[in-house]
Amino acid sequence: MPAHPVFMDYDTPACQAVGQRIRAGAPFVYGLTNYVAAPLSANVLLAVGAAPAIGAAPGWPDGFGARAGAMWVNAAGLINGSVEDMRTAIAAANTAGVPWVLDPVAMGAGVTGYDALIRTLAAGGPAVIRGNASEIMALAGGMGTARGVETTATIAQAVPSGLTLAHRQKAIVAISGPEDHILTPDGQQVVIPGGHRLLATVTGAGCALGGVIAAALAVTPVGPERLMAVATAHALYARAAEMAARNAQGTASFATGFVDALSQLQQVA
Repeated sequence: MPAHPVFMDYDTPACQAVGQRIRAGAPFVYGLTNYVAAPLSANVLLAVGAAPAIGAAPGWPDGFGARAGAMWVNAAGLINGSVEDMRTAIAAANTAGVPWVLDPVAMGAGVTGYDALIRTLAAGGPAVIRGNASEIMALAGGMGTARGVETTATIAQAVPSGLTLAHRQKAIVAISGPEDHILTPDGQQVVIPGGHRLLATVTGAGCALGGVIAAALAVTPVGPERLMAVATAHALYARAAEMAARNAQGTASFATGFVDALSQLQQVA
């Protein structure tokens, strides 16, 4: 039976500790993502104290995949990259023991060939899979309900599928939404409340979250502490969104304020 959910936020001392480790360790995080999300992803990672490299320049997937503290693979990176680059990076990371995050963007949106490629990436053994409710449900084997890159399912609908996926993949599954749910293979559940609806209006915000999860994994040993690492990334995101929304005049000022807030939170972490 699944465990009762545990609620956490960025004031949780264990979350503060992970944030401090990211700032102190300045981990090298490698990412394969798309050109739409890359600038925000880089700025978000710099704001939290990580050192990002993004893209598939010659030799990077093999070299950086093996040398990074952690890596994230955004399936929408296939817009401007190749599945071979992703497979090379994943193989290099796995050989070197580098944990990596899979973001199955637009999984279940009705593009059969694309969905099949994401399934081959998932078979590579990610430490964490993060996505919205529709993406997680589709990757778990349920009906595809996504509308492009947007979810049409609720968190409540997705949690059972997320638990199934976590158990099957032996990976942590993180579902983003009005409240974020972090699920483990043995049925543990952490819920991160808060955040703000404006996050959904910033292109690449969800994609960049995969990078922050990777940064937290990079400073966390293998084992049960990884659950707190993933929870911290979501809690940091939620708190920064709340801070940014206080003075936002619209979506553009919110996006700038969000990056500022991440930096401010990490400066005092």
